[in-house]
Amino acid sequence: MLDGLEQQVAQFIHRHGLFAEAGGILLAVSGGADSIALLHVLQSLRAAGVLEVEITCAHINHQLRGPASDTDEHFVVEQASQLGLSVVARAVDVRAHARTHGLSLETAARQLRLAGLAEIAHSHKCTWVGTGHQKNDNAETVVHRLRRGTGFRGLAGIRPVRWFGDLRFASPLLCATRREIVQYLAGRGLQWREDHTNADITYTRNYIRHRLLPFLQQEAQGCLVEELSELAASAKRLYDRIERETEEAWSRFVESAEGEVVLHAPGLASLPEPVAIELIRQAMASLRCGGSDMTRLHYKSILQLATENVSGKRVSLPSTFTARREGERIVLSVGRPATTWGRASVPARPKRSCGDARPTSDLAPTVLQVPGRTRFAGREVEARILQRDELDRSKIEGDKGRFREYFDLDRVKLPVVVRLRQVGDRFQPLGMSGEKKVGKFLTTAKVPHDLRERILIFADRERIVWVCPVRISEQTKITESTRRVLELTVSDV
Repeated sequence: MLDGLEQQVAQFIHRHGLFAEAGGILLAVSGGADSIALLHVLQSLRAAGVLEVEITCAHINHQLRGPASDTDEHFVVEQASQLGLSVVARAVDVRAHARTHGLSLETAARQLRLAGLAEIAHSHKCTWVGTGHQKNDNAETVVHRLRRGTGFRGLAGIRPVRWFGDLRFASPLLCATRREIVQYLAGRGLQWREDHTNADITYTRNYIRHRLLPFLQQEAQGCLVEELSELAASAKRLYDRIERETEEAWSRFVESAEGEVVLHAPGLASLPEPVAIELIRQAMASLRCGGSDMTRLHYKSILQLATENVSGKRVSLPSTFTARREGERIVLSVGRPATTWGRASVPARPKRSCGDARPTSDLAPTVLQVPGRTRFAGREVEARILQRDELDRSKIEGDKGRFREYFDLDRVKLPVVVRLRQVGDRFQPLGMSGEKKVGKFLTTAKVPHDLRERILIFADRERIVWVCPVRISEQTKITESTRRVLELTVSDV
């Protein structure tokens, strides 16, 4: 029989559609209280028939605390083994990665952790990754973002489902506080590992946890963690509505060309400010301008271009990007003004219920140069052939991101073409046993709509091998017997 926390988590999973059509769940287990609680809660839900899916445990050893890190690893392996679950432990050199790439230890650890979890998930046919984030983590995230400045999107905190490449990361414990989790563990006599670095307030998140939030709690009327959690939920509901309105506005007011995005100034000016700002954010994201570099002042300056109607006026944006007014157009570009030839409207964003109703593009499929570089629809595809042992080294160097994938070259039937989606497209997604219509797959998988507009189809002579940047095909994945690897990388021109 499920207890209070387990029932709470089961309801949260159902409400947010977590682990829907999961080919398998990879559970990230650090050994701390949250991940150990999640391990036992999900195992209880499996035993009760609430979850009918295989669970694999993964532990990423950051090697930052000497023998203590190895003890954490041994502890996780023992916990998983006692529950009859398979477990994969992987050691990563965070310090070396931080030195090589000029990163903080926190950022380097996060990059290697995500890359490691993604690789383990793919190799074990897991389509979801479960993490132990809970309400206190969410509250700390909201405060962190408030300190550095944020909007509704940032106030939404940690979402129940987040995409990293073609994997969905779920946080089923976001319905519970740290206190409830510790009580759950204590009630079952379960042990967990404590990381002494979590007390080091030189790290921003630890300072928020141990100093700032307790201080703010003294001045609060109720439970601050609960109030911040409700604020995040309210902000998420508002942001979801803003996203829906932005989808509709995108199809009417946005055009794309080589190296630039064009906004219709009167249309932009007519939108509610939150929708207009989100439209600008998504336009800048399509040009690979990091959203964290854009401040409210930048957004306000672009909105002024829309309302002031001063042709030729220019605004400088982060990373050499610019915005300039040309008649009724606001042109967002990088470095220098892009040419105006060859402009084509961006296909209308698919509605949430459209399925396969997206119109077929007039762009003809283009054969990839393998190896080599090929241009298509304002993007460049680089194809490389690697030996299997080279793949491991390249992935260790950093997070491969959404727009790079690897295939078993001997299972790919060359030539490979790149094209846009077509009505009736079907493929067998990684981790699934049968074919699905691409449109229905995207809808079922709840692929964010800002990704759908950029989808490319890569197909060999027999099948679709990659719905980029969402999922590769099961038939061409890397296996233990792979000898040669085809690496495809997509970037904006």
